[in-house]
Amino acid sequence: MSEIPPPNPLSEGIDATRRVPAGVLVVVGASGDLTARKLLPAIEQLSRRRLLAHSFAIVGVARTELTDDGFRQLMTDAVPDGDAAWTDLVKQSRYVTGDYSDPSTFTSLAKVITEVEAQIGASGNRTFYLATIPAVFEEVADGLGAAGLNRPPTADTSVRLVIEKPFGRDLDSARLLDTALHRTFDESQIYRIDHYLGKETVQNVLALRFANAIFEPLWNRSYIDHVQITVAESLGVEKRGGFYETAGALRDIVQNHVMQVLSLTLMEPPGSIDAQGIRDEKVKALRSVVIPTPEAVRADVVRAQYDSGWSEGKAVPAYREEPDVSPNSQTETYVAMKLMCDNWRWAGVPIYIRTGKRLPKRLTEVALQFHSVPHLAFGKAESRDLRPNALVLRIQPDEGVALRFGAKVPGQAFNVRDVLMDMSYGSAFMEDPPEAYERLLLDAMVGDPTLFIRSDEVDQAWQIVDPILEAWESRAVPLAGYAAGTWGPRQADQLIERDGRQWRTP
Repeated sequence: MSEIPPPNPLSEGIDATRRVPAGVLVVVGASGDLTARKLLPAIEQLSRRRLLAHSFAIVGVARTELTDDGFRQLMTDAVPDGDAAWTDLVKQSRYVTGDYSDPSTFTSLAKVITEVEAQIGASGNRTFYLATIPAVFEEVADGLGAAGLNRPPTADTSVRLVIEKPFGRDLDSARLLDTALHRTFDESQIYRIDHYLGKETVQNVLALRFANAIFEPLWNRSYIDHVQITVAESLGVEKRGGFYETAGALRDIVQNHVMQVLSLTLMEPPGSIDAQGIRDEKVKALRSVVIPTPEAVRADVVRAQYDSGWSEGKAVPAYREEPDVSPNSQTETYVAMKLMCDNWRWAGVPIYIRTGKRLPKRLTEVALQFHSVPHLAFGKAESRDLRPNALVLRIQPDEGVALRFGAKVPGQAFNVRDVLMDMSYGSAFMEDPPEAYERLLLDAMVGDPTLFIRSDEVDQAWQIVDPILEAWESRAVPLAGYAAGTWGPRQADQLIERDGRQWRTP
């Protein structure tokens, strides 16, 4: 199977040079919430930007009984203000009802795809997006393979499979899923999507480091004292208590989102800014992270669950009082940990990670705190408000980069305190970045894997997280509590304070 390499995504923005070729997007699980909230609005935006070929259609597949017209109405309801191009796309889209374990579902799907391609004049480019629960990934992949839909019909067309996280529940299940998918699809065809990698600020970690001579020389143990990664949510589990009981913060956030951000932060400069170069270095970075021993888990990992408290001025219940949550639940809604990296660049630099629900604000950021100056010539009184320099990458919600440094306070006295040099993406570029799913769907359909997760990267992330899960299952790490609306349990503060450091206050 041969493909023309797409333009480099890191040297070009989303524009007309990266148009989706004639083809069909098949959404498996098309009647679900993800399709309506994220996928269809993203496709409509691509259509509005004229980044879809005219010969393009969507085929929905799900267990829900719907006619073609019913699915078209679902598309219209998801994007009620779509333009004329969206209306045309809706009209030529189709739907297949069926169970994923029934081979006839995929036989019918193959027939409909062939009919659609003949109708719109597409040549056989097909992208299958699995917007389903992970439990059916394997049977859907097998069904596509049995119907002959896993291979392109001609040498100059492509077939791709996009799957959503989580990629397994632990290392063993992730490897089993990998084996199952590879029964019918080559690794080059599989696009594992993590919407965090579609965020502009996550991608800008690469630009900040490798496009600026002032930062990369400082991005190492000689200058950086420690790294903090925070993924905070002000919301609770809302109506997802049943799901969260099976996941928890470690699986839901740390194994995927945090590990992706961590690998981009720690990676070495790639030989080339392309898919293979970047993904090779991300994997190498994760391989350098020291795998936690049971003793390290007990000492360096905190797990906690939110109690009742106040959030955004309202009283909120404890996690165990949420719908579909066990009153004796041991599921963590908060994780804090210290990791170390065993390589030349980061040896001796601790990496502190925290994530949780019902924290004071929604925030995702990476903060690199530099060493203190070796000798401070100013007196304590003149510099009492001065802290070490820090470079902060805000991933959400106020995307941007801030640099903290010392400056003289105006006046007769020589007082020095912190100031911020702050760059906001919204004001710097005067345009809204594409939504994460819009960017990632475009990349998948043009065949650009740079922002997708490779098999060995998934495996290495699980190798870091798996020992923590095993220690927790043995109850080696007690479950702490924290009041909703606070920054977490006291144990998390002690974790970092024992090293003479403290968590940032955003």
